[in-house]
Parts: sequence; structure tokens; C-alpha cells
Amino acid sequence: MSDIDDTVDKATGKVKEAAGKATRDKDLEAQGKLQAAEASARETIDRATEGIRDTAGDAAATARAVADRAKQALHREDSDTDK
Repeated sequence: MSDIDDTVDKATGKVKEAAGKATRDKDLEAQGKLQAAEASARETIDRATEGIRDTAGDAAATARAVADRAKQALHREDSDTDK
């Protein structure tokens, strides 16, 4: 689901919850709470997943940079020993 879908689900859940409270319909109130909670959970999971992907990308870039520097250092050592 997209962020927009989650926002709509959360808002719809809040409306159902409020309608359930107003009409004393405990089932509708519970459905609304559940719908809003599920949407919030999906948003949290999506943000965490995005953060993990960003961190993994940063770690991969750092690893590539370290490997490149190591290759350069080895190449310089090889050049120095050839002299």
C-alpha cells in the first residue's frame, strides 16, 4: 500500500471509531480502532524499511570506498617495490 492509502485508511478508521462512539456501536468503534492501528503499523514498517535500505546503501558505498582505497594502496606498494 502507498502512503496515501495508509493515510486514507487511518482517517477512515478514525471516522468509524467516532461514529461507533456516537452511536454506541462497539463493533464499529472497534473496527475503526483496528483499521487506524493497522494503517499506523504499516506506516511505521514502511519508514523502518526505508531507513534500513538507506543504511544498507550507505554501508555498501562505504565498503566500496574502503575496497578502492585498499586497491590503490596495494597498487602503490607494488609500484614502490618495482623500483
